Amino acid sequence: MPGLDGSARVDAVFRLSQALLHNDQLEEAVRTVEAEAARHEEGPAKLRLQAVQYMWEGIYAGEATSPGRSERLAELARTCTGRDNSERALLMLRGFDAMARGESAEEVVELCDRSLVNGRLAPGLGWTDTEWGLELLLMLANAYAYTDRLDRADALYTEALRTYESAGWSGGHLALAHAYVGVGHRRRGRLREAETSLRESLRLAERVGRGLPLYWSATCNLVDTLLARGHVDEAWAIAEQYEFAPPYPSTIVLPDPRSVRGRLLLAVGRTKDGINELDAAEKAAAVRGHHNPVLVPWGVDLARALAVEDPVRAAQLATDVRRHAERLGTDTAIGEALRCAAALETGQRAVRLAAQAVAYLEASPCQYEHAAARVEYGIAARSVAELNRGLALARSCGADGLVAQAREVLETGRGLR
Repeated sequence: MPGLDGSARVDAVFRLSQALLHNDQLEEAVRTVEAEAARHEEGPAKLRLQAVQYMWEGIYAGEATSPGRSERLAELARTCTGRDNSERALLMLRGFDAMARGESAEEVVELCDRSLVNGRLAPGLGWTDTEWGLELLLMLANAYAYTDRLDRADALYTEALRTYESAGWSGGHLALAHAYVGVGHRRRGRLREAETSLRESLRLAERVGRGLPLYWSATCNLVDTLLARGHVDEAWAIAEQYEFAPPYPSTIVLPDPRSVRGRLLLAVGRTKDGINELDAAEKAAAVRGHHNPVLVPWGVDLARALAVEDPVRAAQLATDVRRHAERLGTDTAIGEALRCAAALETGQRAVRLAAQAVAYLEASPCQYEHAAARVEYGIAARSVAELNRGLALARSCGADGLVAQAREVLETGRGLR
């Protein structure tokens, strides 16, 4: 438009790029802010546009649009103290990038904490503020969620939902808020509550439009939650009804949809298709440099699926998962890696690894994974006490499949003590 310049033009470019992102035109969104940034001298406007470019590139599902992006982002964030919102945004972006790449969880949390003011979002960085948009705040919340800081993540997800409801927003923002409240419940092992939130998210997303990134967030997480509950047929029905299958959107979805679809295919008995999908998940994660084994959990499921057919590769995958888990350093990641290693072993070695998995996951905020580890340990150790503890945990999580598994072993009682 004629006469559009200064901060109004920067705002317009940002809002245009955001609309392109929501319409699954992410490459065009990146090009739009990159071209505008090139018009500016060094200063607050250019820094904001550069941060927006890093933000859109950070949620692009394909190969990084600019080589060396993570290294440049880390360099920029290194000098940021959080003195203004551009610096706070860069700290959030760096925290999310480090989380996805599977860097030290302690460092991720330290970066994210520096982006807050007295533990809260800074003025101008609220859920309805337009200067930065909700994507940045969701990246912050998800950086906490996938580094075992679910207290911080839950507070942010819940704040988003309350803010949009009280403001009367009923479109994509509200759909995403319900989806991520569901993610918080799923991570904590509150599976019934997760399912309720995600079904509401999907209902709202249907009104906005199928195939858009927010629609994928609701569908992927609902399928993941139903699989955790042991409701495999229902998970398959949702996937069929809402077209949870390739091609995937241009933005990343959390957790990784290829990993979730691979797990779904394995659960319904389509083992070869499941292995192929998990192989594709491995390649896509490698392209992006995403190695957080909780965010992109393909390695655990692929190792288990290959245990009989290709035990050498399965063992290598389990070793790689554990290496990435130890680099990230969270109780959940290490516990899940140990669960995977135990599943590939027999005898006393399996029992020892299963016991170690329980110890880590008991300290984790992710109680569904803890319940699964308890049941597996109870089976490996032939312990009635451990099976009963796992059964009680599974019941409290709403993990019906796990409840049935534990109950069946207890009822047959063969070899238990």
